[in-house]
Amino acid sequence: MKNGLLLVAIAGFMASCQPKNNAATPAAGSDKAANGAEGGAGFKIAYVDLDSTEAHYEYFKEKKSELEKQQELIENELKAKARVLQNEVAALQQRAQSGQLSQVEGQNAERDLMQKNQQLELTRQQKQQAYMQQEAQFNDDLQKRLDDFLQTINKGRYAYIFSYRKGASNILYKDTQYDITAEVIKGLNELGTGAKK
Repeated sequence: MKNGLLLVAIAGFMASCQPKNNAATPAAGSDKAANGAEGGAGFKIAYVDLDSTEAHYEYFKEKKSELEKQQELIENELKAKARVLQNEVAALQQRAQSGQLSQVEGQNAERDLMQKNQQLELTRQQKQQAYMQQEAQFNDDLQKRLDDFLQTINKGRYAYIFSYRKGASNILYKDTQYDITAEVIKGLNELGTGAKK
């Protein structure tokens, strides 16, 4: 529903940008209307394919790989701690079944294990939250890099530059002549990974 309202709003905005004089308005489908280059009557748009950008932008691939390794380390650490706790539970059960554990010792051990389990869960939540913050910071940094780069190269070439992602885009049709993805990837990669960290 929101997408439909957005499209209506964009269409309304585009209509309001058109000149009021019908004689000066290019006929629908003409080259003048398509490229907006003559008479300043229209405006140009372009798009960046995000799937291609992610696949070929070196900084993105490098940072994504770092995040994936960090997530794997966190998961391995939490799994190791969970195994230690499971082993303690198994050892406690074995002692209880063989009669080597008094009722008081069993209650104390059970309380201790519950505290360790709560601590493990707290550690899991803290690490997941820290990871999510780092991931959000990474996404913000990527957006800023892209915004700054597009601002630098655009210089009035396009009125709008949309993002396109297969299966998750509001763009229903794309003409590849307005695809500036390769230019964006090349320029971002030329900036290198050290810029604007």
